[in-house]
Amino acid sequence: MQVSFKIFRQQPNSTPSFQTYTLEVEPGNTILDCLNRIKWELDGTLAFRKNCRNTICGSCAMRINGRSALACKENVGSELARFSHGADTQIPEIIVAPMGNMPVMKDLVVDMTSFWDNLEAVDPYVSTSARQIPEREFLQTPEERSRLDASGNCILCGACYSECNARTVDPSFVGPHALAKAQRLVDDSRDDTTEARLEKYNQGTQGVWGCTRCYMCNAVCPMDVAPMDRIGEIKQEILERKNAQASRSIRHRKVLIDLVKQGGWIDERKFGLYVVGNYFRDLRGLMSLVPLGLRMLAKGKFPATFEPSEGTLEVRSLIEAVQASEQ
Repeated sequence: MQVSFKIFRQQPNSTPSFQTYTLEVEPGNTILDCLNRIKWELDGTLAFRKNCRNTICGSCAMRINGRSALACKENVGSELARFSHGADTQIPEIIVAPMGNMPVMKDLVVDMTSFWDNLEAVDPYVSTSARQIPEREFLQTPEERSRLDASGNCILCGACYSECNARTVDPSFVGPHALAKAQRLVDDSRDDTTEARLEKYNQGTQGVWGCTRCYMCNAVCPMDVAPMDRIGEIKQEILERKNAQASRSIRHRKVLIDLVKQGGWIDERKFGLYVVGNYFRDLRGLMSLVPLGLRMLAKGKFPATFEPSEGTLEVRSLIEAVQASEQ
């Protein structure tokens, strides 16, 4: 069958555009197979990264039909089945573009400097400086090793970083790839700097609190690392060590849980006062809420009362059961 490949093209210091190539392909052909054919048979100037062709190295990550994926993993049949095409479309089309959140160097090749720099920022190496056992291996039990399975599957392809909305709006955020690696070190029984790591990952929006939980990193990860879940595990470790006075980010999470336990859902009247106003301790925070409060009152959107949900007791028991199991 014939398929059109609409490919993003850009030379240094030039305006980007899309160029379309038509190939006779089979449904089982991977997108990388097709890109190779375009380069070898139609246009030798097309630039893209590749290496193993077997979902191992992560080199061929790019945006395929609007989402970041590995070109060697996705095939023509699955891509065409993923989207419905209009009746007037005689030849189905697959759109290929470079990854996001990184500047384009040429065509589908991006500059991954920020990706690697942010990975380095979380110090992704096991520290054993406090264990002076030079003639022995640091052995782990199967249970200890199993805690590292998910994060250990990361191949650093950059798909999660490309789709990270938090990274798009906040350049200080290190990204889901870095924090997934960070979680591996937090859970690694051989590492002796857990407390220092948690303090580092707890710093402002560049650490775990910068994650907006949009789920995009989980959705596009080709290795099922689930970076958002790994970030959540680091948050939980921090929350277990900190009280509500430690920071607004920690207070946000603790207040949310407490209010849901009390009423089945969030009492919006209390949420801002407790989080931003720090339980009436932060005068500046309270004053910052006044303009919003006045606008809400003027528009009749400030609830005068709060009614707990019908399932409050069930919600409370579920939260307490989860908390008990974690302890």
